[in-house]
Amino acid sequence: MSTDVRPRPLTMALSKGRIFEETLPLLEAAGIQVSENPEQSRKLIIETSDPNLRLIIVRASDVPTYVEYGAADLGIAGKDVLIEHAANHPGGLYQPIDLNIAKCRLAVAVKNGFDYAAAVKQGARLRVATKYTEAARAHFAAKGVYVDLIKLYGSMELAPLVGLADAIVDLVSTGNTLKANNLVAVEDIMPISSRLVVNRAALKTRQAELQPILDAFERASRPAVA
Repeated sequence: MSTDVRPRPLTMALSKGRIFEETLPLLEAAGIQVSENPEQSRKLIIETSDPNLRLIIVRASDVPTYVEYGAADLGIAGKDVLIEHAANHPGGLYQPIDLNIAKCRLAVAVKNGFDYAAAVKQGARLRVATKYTEAARAHFAAKGVYVDLIKLYGSMELAPLVGLADAIVDLVSTGNTLKANNLVAVEDIMPISSRLVVNRAALKTRQAELQPILDAFERASRPAVA
């Protein structure tokens, strides 16, 4: 009787939307084709042309958790998500590559007409709505500004409009959503892009399998030289 047991395929955690779409060219650079589009399928586990790699589709905020605890060997998550995760899990993930995809910025925004500069200079206690509480706390602490943080999970732009908060901290790409809701970005906190994260145990036990993917991603994510 054969006792040969094949190891499970490498598992990569991804979220739907922009990160998934911008990861496809990186996978193709590694010679890997994805069998299905998660936007058109209900499947949460997606096979690839490489029998040793499968994808799992999870919420963006859950990617670091799946990778840290070994349910996924590697994954791709935005710097914003990784900062919030690291607050409670310091040193839990290896982050070898900034992939330079899904770029945007984390910024402070207020209702048009609100005198943010004066409020900050006067040392007023601001109410700030955000789901990025760790990044917001660090930013305002560095400025010596006292804030009451209100954690929200969506419709951030509504908070200043109905008096829930004086300001919001949120991701900004084009700024069109802010403009449509009579808000304006008044201060950038940091640029955001998505990064490859790797489970530390997998990096040791499955390095031979992981390294070709890491190398291909690193080459594909390098900025073009003019």
